[in-house]
Amino acid sequence: MSDRPRFGPAGIPYWFKELKAPTCELPRLLKEEGLDALEYEAVRWGRNPQIKQEEAKKLGINAEKHDIWLTIHGSYYINLLGNKETLEASKKRLIACATAAQWMKAHTIVFHPGYYSQKQSHKKDLQNCIDALTEVTEVMQSMNIKANLGPETSGKLAQLGNLEEILTICENVEQIQPVIDWAHLHARGRGNLRAANDFEQVLEKIEKRLGTIIAKNLHCHFSLVEYSFRGERRHHPLGIPGYGPKFESLAEVIVKHDLRPIIISETPLLDEDAKKMRDIVYEKLKPATILQ
Repeated sequence: MSDRPRFGPAGIPYWFKELKAPTCELPRLLKEEGLDALEYEAVRWGRNPQIKQEEAKKLGINAEKHDIWLTIHGSYYINLLGNKETLEASKKRLIACATAAQWMKAHTIVFHPGYYSQKQSHKKDLQNCIDALTEVTEVMQSMNIKANLGPETSGKLAQLGNLEEILTICENVEQIQPVIDWAHLHARGRGNLRAANDFEQVLEKIEKRLGTIIAKNLHCHFSLVEYSFRGERRHHPLGIPGYGPKFESLAEVIVKHDLRPIIISETPLLDEDAKKMRDIVYEKLKPATILQ
């Protein structure tokens, strides 16, 4: 568990790509920006890790050296609700990400469970997802992989991943913790996160179902979001008028309840908005606890 709220980008900021430096140098540069988290993006991976073991280990060593909380986002091509062939391929993709997570010593493997099937009920889809993840975690345990799987709340109504479903998965499978994407919840709820109390209600549900430790130490994604009747459409930077949810409301809850979440910026301004979120939270904290 983290000792404080942490902030960082989902992936590699544009300026880092222009440097043409090795990925393992990113933790040092994020530290220089005053950030302390990174979600490595493995979203295009197939059935094998698309990072060399040596490179992954260097990234993990530097993350630990510079106190960067490292996580990994799994492949977008995971669908645990598909046909048999799709399911087996999806499990292999998850295990590939878990393998790389072990090399990096990443804390969490974030992933989207998949899309509801057209041939059975959502309840049956959920049970199939639980069964598949039970098999995946058994393989992970046989490989001595320590990272937690992190099913993410989804933004599209066609995807499995409302809050109730994510909590049910976490209750029924070992080595799993929820990933709360606040923009996705906002989009799925048609703009329901309007004030601090709305965020508190979500946290109360999580605490009631999974316990205080999980609720206080959530792995989260945040951005502003544009949505339609089908759910999420696209992410937007902080400060764009007309879009929510407001990070200031979440920051109020973080400070009020002494939470220690990992906040990953998924806006187009990855690290810039991560720094803005960091500053909003720490400006609300008592002077004695402000990061120097």
